[in-house]
Amino acid sequence: MKQAKSSLELFGTGLLQVFFVAINTVFLSKSLYLGVGIAAFMISMVWSYNVKKVVFGTMRDRVAYAAGASAGSLLGLLTSEYLTTLIQNLWV
Repeated sequence: MKQAKSSLELFGTGLLQVFFVAINTVFLSKSLYLGVGIAAFMISMVWSYNVKKVVFGTMRDRVAYAAGASAGSLLGLLTSEYLTTLIQNLWV
């Protein structure tokens, strides 16, 4: 039970960190400075909490983190596309 909770937490932190990386990549490509600043800050905040867990974790921990990171990348792309369209439509 404890291992499942640990894996779920690592999945969540991987998802969250790469979610912000994906968003930041899109914001960078669109020169959305406020979005870049917020996303970059969040990347560093999430990273500061999870780096020790992943570095000293087991292979199972690393797989859980990587799976979350993959999901976060896809979710970040979807979210950033929506936000970019919304922001650009507000300025037009």
